[in-house]
Amino acid sequence: MMKETFSLCGTWTLEEASGQQNIPALVPGSVLSDLLNTGIIEDPFWRENEYETLRLFDRDYRYTRTFTVPPSLLARENIDLVFYGLDTLADVSLNGTYILYANNMHRTWRVNVKPYLLPAQNTISILFHSPNRFIEEAAQNNPDVTYDGTGTMRGTSFLRKAHCMFGWDWGPQLPDAGIWRPCELEGYDFLRIRTIAINQYHDNGSVSLQIKAITEGATAAAMRVSVCGPEGNVTEKQGNTDTMSLSIDHPRLWQPNGWGQQPLYTVTVSCLDDEGNILDSCQRRIGLRTIHISREQDEYGEEFCLKVNGRKMFAMGADYIPEDNILSRTSPERTYQLLADCAKSNFNTVRVWGGGYYPEDWFFDQCDELGLIVWLDLMYACNVYKLTEEFEQNIVAETRDNLERIRHHACIGLLCGNNEMETAWTDWPAVANHSKALQADYIKQFEYVLRKECASYAPQIDYWPSSPSSGGCFDDPNSYDRGDVHYWDVWHGLKPFSDYQQQFPRFCSEFGFESFPSLKTVKSYTLPEDRNVFSRVMESHQKCVGGNGKILYYISQNYQYPLTFEHLLYASQLLQAEAMRAGVEHWRRYRGRCMGAIYWQLNDCWPVASWASIDSSGRWKQLQYAARKFFAPQIISCERNDFSVRVNVANDTLSTLTGKATLRLIDAQGQTISTRDVKLSVPALTAQWIFQEDFSVLEKAFHAEDNMAYVMTLYDDQGQTLSENCELFSPPKFFRFCKPNIRLAVRQQGNDCKITVSSDVFAWGVWLETQEIDSVFSDNGFFLLPGETKTIIAHQIQKDVLLAELAVTSVADIGR
Repeated sequence: MMKETFSLCGTWTLEEASGQQNIPALVPGSVLSDLLNTGIIEDPFWRENEYETLRLFDRDYRYTRTFTVPPSLLARENIDLVFYGLDTLADVSLNGTYILYANNMHRTWRVNVKPYLLPAQNTISILFHSPNRFIEEAAQNNPDVTYDGTGTMRGTSFLRKAHCMFGWDWGPQLPDAGIWRPCELEGYDFLRIRTIAINQYHDNGSVSLQIKAITEGATAAAMRVSVCGPEGNVTEKQGNTDTMSLSIDHPRLWQPNGWGQQPLYTVTVSCLDDEGNILDSCQRRIGLRTIHISREQDEYGEEFCLKVNGRKMFAMGADYIPEDNILSRTSPERTYQLLADCAKSNFNTVRVWGGGYYPEDWFFDQCDELGLIVWLDLMYACNVYKLTEEFEQNIVAETRDNLERIRHHACIGLLCGNNEMETAWTDWPAVANHSKALQADYIKQFEYVLRKECASYAPQIDYWPSSPSSGGCFDDPNSYDRGDVHYWDVWHGLKPFSDYQQQFPRFCSEFGFESFPSLKTVKSYTLPEDRNVFSRVMESHQKCVGGNGKILYYISQNYQYPLTFEHLLYASQLLQAEAMRAGVEHWRRYRGRCMGAIYWQLNDCWPVASWASIDSSGRWKQLQYAARKFFAPQIISCERNDFSVRVNVANDTLSTLTGKATLRLIDAQGQTISTRDVKLSVPALTAQWIFQEDFSVLEKAFHAEDNMAYVMTLYDDQGQTLSENCELFSPPKFFRFCKPNIRLAVRQQGNDCKITVSSDVFAWGVWLETQEIDSVFSDNGFFLLPGETKTIIAHQIQKDVLLAELAVTSVADIGR
């Protein structure tokens, strides 16, 4: 009596609507993936192929397939055709009968097709209309909406499709189309469980679960709920109601990464008939925890922080965008690697940006397992939306579909209405010059309609109207006294990295700095003659207006002129890492006043110069290695003003840190000028200033700041190194670096290689790289002192291969 499904995934036929092409297609998939798989088009990421590929979506495309329904399914009382993702404008016909018009990529579409199915062969046809034509016509028909974001096509706000598929200031214009998520027939007799709602109530160490089954069809005679704990212990309850409460004895709480483990409980809900037979069942995996936005008043205004299990957490992470413009190339394995890299780099938070799409179930499953709290934007970004009745009905259904799918996940900490639209209405002239009616539509959409839907379908997840925001109603949305901010004066405003020390937001959810990807990634989209950052091809893979020039400007402020293309790439990544380090370390020093540092951005969707710390090939840039250090649970850093330094230790663990800090002033060769040890005891979840010193007198004795650096090492009370840091007293371009002789000794250690690195003099920005193959190192982008060694693990590589591939660079190589 349980429901029965029949998958319609697999091989279909794709043709242009004009009938000019007829090729095999894979579902789930897309027009681009099918044209690529059959060799009809070249890689759209290669050189400037993007522009020719874009024109393919001036056309319509049709997917068709035939199938025979199993007799057992055909005998069911109800048979639904279910599409979990149609991208985007689709007319669906079954056996010649028109059954559905879909116009939202973000929705699940369900149609009762029992009357139209045949016992023999059935034919399904889906006509996808041109997204390019649609948005062009929508823009022409709505002249009162004039705003277009950087790099985007006109009219995107009128189509519920991932906005960044039409271009962004880091992404190409490759709209694509197709059946992008699975589809199936689902048959049932009496009822089906559409979804279940699970609310949890914590009180003095106990947890009560309130579980409700939302069904369609007949009414069940009874409902049975079982909860299987992480150790396999089962709690079960049955009753003749659709809502049931169940207590969990000795609950194990789910903790964010860095605070503890992530135990998960499996909840199974079954609807029963009069004889106890299961009519339908539904299963969800949950974590027991509380997460809320704390907005308490304090001496600085109103705080904004995530409060997890009653404790205030400093959020550390990055902003996530779609992983590939061709969505079918994403996979659980690819996503897991990206998210595992986040956890490995001490992230506790990932913000899902609102210009893409709601991630797959596996994304949230993996964040549950890794302890990564998800700040989830709803899918609206940098646009002006006209809230017609049809549009409102569409987005309400979209919100319900996605919240019912994902609301149970332990990882979801916050729902946010949109990206940058509130601040756009107050601070961006190109948006603010729109009509008051459209401004009123904004308030209704994000502060009434979507807030109400989130409260209805996910009542235990806090809603925030926009990012940045101070709480809504256009009330100083980028305020530093409350709410979250986006800070872009470093990069867009060309301000120096030192400007971060003047910024005191309550929570920074966007700030960033661009770099070029590695040479291996650059080679994937260029010919040798393209490898100049101002070539046409390199600039076509840079979507931020003037972006390459800004990188060169910042290089001129910090480094000597790179004489090779490879050194230019290296310098750009070192710049990016130093920029983000400056911001994060500053805000962690002021923990309590600031409670979040989420940098832009984690990943790329294609090979490009961008703000990402992991490029489209999954390769770590220097920023990702730096993040592993500046997001470490316990770090040491300093605030420098001229020759005065104040040293700080941030402790974002649940235990008091006792140990010591060793503080050394060194010269350019790495020789110690002065040293001291400072004993410390830093309480849990605090940052503490531990020492202050002025070196003005020593500076005169040791011949200017170009010859001085400050080295800080943090030890626990067992003598283990927890954190190392180094601050130069002058820009690197002026520092008197000696050319280091960096020695590498390699030894095989199982499937990994152990690299012992040493230098005869002070070396800064030491970067290990393999020339052709890929390997992630346990550390990279570090500094070395003479007489000391550093041990690095190169994962999953053989010694002979590594020795043939390994190269080392330091900042002293730039300009030489």
